[in-house]
Amino acid sequence: MAAEARPLHALVTADAVGGVWSYAMTLCRGLRARDVRVTLAVLGPSPGAAQRLEAASVPGLRLVDTGLMLDWMAPDAAAVRRTGARLAVLAGECGADLLHLNSPALAAGHRFPVPVLAVCHSCVASWWAAVKPGPLPAEFAWHRDLLAEGYRAADLLAAPSTAFAAATQALYGLTERPRLIHNGIPPWAPPSMPGPAPFAFTAGRLWDEGKDIVTLDAAAAAGLPFPVLAAGPVEGPGGGRIELRHLRAQGSLDRPAMRRILAQRPVFASAARYEPFGLAVLEAAQAGCPLVLSDIPSFREIWGDAADYAAPGDAAGFAAALRRLAAPRLRRARGEAARRRAARYTADAMVAATWNLYRELVPARAFLETPA
Repeated sequence: MAAEARPLHALVTADAVGGVWSYAMTLCRGLRARDVRVTLAVLGPSPGAAQRLEAASVPGLRLVDTGLMLDWMAPDAAAVRRTGARLAVLAGECGADLLHLNSPALAAGHRFPVPVLAVCHSCVASWWAAVKPGPLPAEFAWHRDLLAEGYRAADLLAAPSTAFAAATQALYGLTERPRLIHNGIPPWAPPSMPGPAPFAFTAGRLWDEGKDIVTLDAAAAAGLPFPVLAAGPVEGPGGGRIELRHLRAQGSLDRPAMRRILAQRPVFASAARYEPFGLAVLEAAQAGCPLVLSDIPSFREIWGDAADYAAPGDAAGFAAALRRLAAPRLRRARGEAARRRAARYTADAMVAATWNLYRELVPARAFLETPA
């Protein structure tokens, strides 16, 4: 007699520090809508009160604050391996059918009791190649080597853009390119809330050299006809700090505050030299904000002719692109182009593609699925 169908159970890792948290919340909500049981294992610093409330709003989601070391905050490879070993135990203890790693280095050197899907969100080696001159310094080599081991140990790899999948394959000498699963977020269409005057806006980890806020700061000094606002932390967990001379710092904003700004449909600018996908850009585009982006492969792939571009590091080019969008009619037309393009990148599409990989990894059993 065939076994009775039951929900698939995924053990998903996340952290409460960066953009992976937003990705994980969207994914978990979508998986639960498909009747997938989800245990979310949080690594690194504990979630804050608002994050715990967000997780609690996902019906049936089990949150485990592991207290385990986050790979990119770890002092050495041994600490990362200890986290991986504990996750292997947790996978067995919670009865998971598969492990969804959002930190692929944790797969290095372990035999997991379940298949492993590892999602390539970013890495030190690809960040360095995009942002810094010369080879990766020796002190970071263990990060690269451990991640290479984790990539090879995983049963399947996925990445949020073809550009980043190709870069990952080349940097780590992988025989197969990671599968493509574009990131997605739930749609939102705010009512028009025009401000007293046009402005430009950027958001993210302002301290991160990969975001190249220095270029936007210089562009803002070039006599633009409107101000450029910048939301996000100016100091990173490792002590890195950026001084803003011409951008108008807004501090770190919660989602409602961010959306109040985006609802005014400012020009959204990103001068990032390294961006495997860019969730902040997607949220701005959904709101109908025109986009001015750095001309890097991932942005070109995702936004095509729906954005305006400037060369990485070209402050004058960014200033010229922003200045052109001072014209109200052009600004509205480019915002509408971005909004239409953003409709490709939905949470439902991301969750469906992830579900398909889950079924590929665990094909032998019948699982319940509630259609999304």
